[in-house]
Amino acid sequence: MPADLRLSYKKLLERNKELTVLGTPAAIVQWDMETMMPPKAVELRSEQLALLNQVHHKMSTAPAVGKLLDAILKHPQYENLSPVEKRNVHLTKKNYEEQTKLPAKLVKAMAKQQVLTVNTWKKAKAQKNYAMFKPELDKLLLLNKQAADILMRVKETKTPYDALIDIYEPKMTTQAINAVFGKLQAGLEGFLEKIQNAKPQPDACVFGKKVSVEKQRKIADALMQSLGYVIPPSPDAAGRLDETEHPFTTGYYDDVRITTHYHTDNFASAVFSVLHETGHALYEQGLPQDWKFQPVDSPCSMGFHESQSRLYENIVGRSREFWTAVLPKIKAVAAPSLSSLELDCFVRAVNAVKPSKIRIESDEVTYNLHIIIRFQIEMELFAGKVGVDELPAVWNEKYKQLLGVTVENDSEGVMQDTHWASGLYGYFPTYALGNLYSGQIASCIQKEKPQWRNEVAQGNLSSVRKWLSNNIYNRGNLYDPEELIKKATKTRLKVEPFLVYLQEKYSQLYGL
Repeated sequence: MPADLRLSYKKLLERNKELTVLGTPAAIVQWDMETMMPPKAVELRSEQLALLNQVHHKMSTAPAVGKLLDAILKHPQYENLSPVEKRNVHLTKKNYEEQTKLPAKLVKAMAKQQVLTVNTWKKAKAQKNYAMFKPELDKLLLLNKQAADILMRVKETKTPYDALIDIYEPKMTTQAINAVFGKLQAGLEGFLEKIQNAKPQPDACVFGKKVSVEKQRKIADALMQSLGYVIPPSPDAAGRLDETEHPFTTGYYDDVRITTHYHTDNFASAVFSVLHETGHALYEQGLPQDWKFQPVDSPCSMGFHESQSRLYENIVGRSREFWTAVLPKIKAVAAPSLSSLELDCFVRAVNAVKPSKIRIESDEVTYNLHIIIRFQIEMELFAGKVGVDELPAVWNEKYKQLLGVTVENDSEGVMQDTHWASGLYGYFPTYALGNLYSGQIASCIQKEKPQWRNEVAQGNLSSVRKWLSNNIYNRGNLYDPEELIKKATKTRLKVEPFLVYLQEKYSQLYGL
């Protein structure tokens, strides 16, 4: 690389490192807000996060960044850069062009309003009072619509909502998602009817067993250990587990934190949220160390992020093989609460299929219908077809139509998720896309590592970890999701592998 090109590229990476170093404390401040912050600190926290976001935006849109990009892209030796170097330039340019069009005032206002809206959402959800939540949600939605209108022009998408989807799943569109979700819904609904008509149904009363929070913490420790996620007091810890209203993962490389929520009368809730969030954490911690502080050091997309969490939560975590190795450990640490649990009964219970009102408590078969509902509502929100006042009614109607359940209050309905209060519009589709990616990934692992399930039954997840590391983690953000799924599984995004996985698994469980 010529000296002048090398110097410009080096300076560009130095700026990216500064942005990353600034962004990681902001993530920890956000984590603290959800886990440790005293209630009265919310106003101060909104100012803190607003300022951090404003400073980050100012640094990422500095004219010097544009000059460096221009010098690199116009250099006669640009084409001789490596694929990683070109990708770093591309990702920086994309971010720069988008962020420079967003007014700093708007960025600050969005960050501040997000904190206030989440705080109000927590109170409103606890009181089952959507009217309390609605004014703050309305303000946040308006700000996000302003940003979406701007980003639509920058990204040259067909709709403002497409511009938001691109934040989480680059180059994905509502048109493409609609086509995929249409096939997915058609495949799920017929199969769901067969399962509901099967006899006998699994006995789910196992989850009525009372398990103390302290014992559930020990269960969580055993689960994280089985997946290879290390927390204190180990000196090698690069993560930690804490408690919050809505489970999530945040962090960077050597400091990736997860959260869960414990219910004494439903220990399975924490079990599967811990498996889910650990899947997220392992992806973040598994990114190439040589790429740290470069644009390619991030996961490919949130859809791929969700593929990792759903793979560990469901395809591995709800398998008979996994619990063959793990259930004895769980019973030991939770004794005597779970001493009577039997493997076959437990596996059938954790795979019971029953339409429900709560997304994070739903089964593998119906889960994607929850996502399709949210995707449809978000499209209507950003198309101006549905307003904040109408959200509860629209939500409840769709749940009745697609899942056949009646929502009794807005806390178990439109206020059940933190995403809209957090300004994460366009995120929900990535959950279902993640399921589809995970289906393709599992199918590919089965072909290349046919012994992997037998190994899992022995408590050995090395084949799974190695495949994911070689094909997903080590590629970071080198490719857009459409290209990465082709690289990893030798085929484009398809619905069929996931549906085949469900049909094979649940036909056996339900004797279909």
